[in-house]
Amino acid sequence: MAVKSNHVTIKGIKDGLVFLLDDQCELEELLSELRYKLEHSHQNILTGPIIHVDVKLGSRRISEEEKQSILDILKQKGNLLIRTVESPPPEPEDEVVSGPVVKTGMVRSGQVLHHKGDLLFLGDVNPGGTITATGDIYILGALRGTAHAGIEGNEDAIIAASYLAPTQLRISDMISRPPDEWETRETVMEFAYLQNGSMQIDKISNIVRLGRDFNVFKGV
Repeated sequence: MAVKSNHVTIKGIKDGLVFLLDDQCELEELLSELRYKLEHSHQNILTGPIIHVDVKLGSRRISEEEKQSILDILKQKGNLLIRTVESPPPEPEDEVVSGPVVKTGMVRSGQVLHHKGDLLFLGDVNPGGTITATGDIYILGALRGTAHAGIEGNEDAIIAASYLAPTQLRISDMISRPPDEWETRETVMEFAYLQNGSMQIDKISNIVRLGRDFNVFKGV
């Protein structure tokens, strides 16, 4: 058996009822018609013994609150036992990147590599090459060119490299010391950061002293 009035179709199946709900109309219009139909149609069935009900929403995506609105209407008939509610899954939320994005290669003279967010670069940045990011920059390789982190004003950004011998470092609007001061740098991984308005350089092992969690490889 089947009764249809625009947006709500009630079909009898072997072990219960199926409510087919139109997925194109406004939800409020659908709910109103569902209420009306339960009050004025199939009274011989809807007032009888317990009936299992499957609800099919087609391509309509609904929130938990909207789903509950439908169930509340159906539950007003005490003999209706909701078995399933079929609807598409909710729209996926924008993926949250839990760590820096990884890029590989080599930045040669005249080339510029830009990234929005934190960047983990596997390779070298040669003299004349430039690497920029709105967040942190981590280079597993030699930095001999220019690196600019926090380019949109993030003064908490850092620049780290396995071998730090840059032409120039910039964090936010702060520019590093002259390049001739890098000639005697240690051959351990170091990082640059801002402190009290000036740029500081330290071994990567001391990064925890800043009281910040730089889990570089999270999500990699």
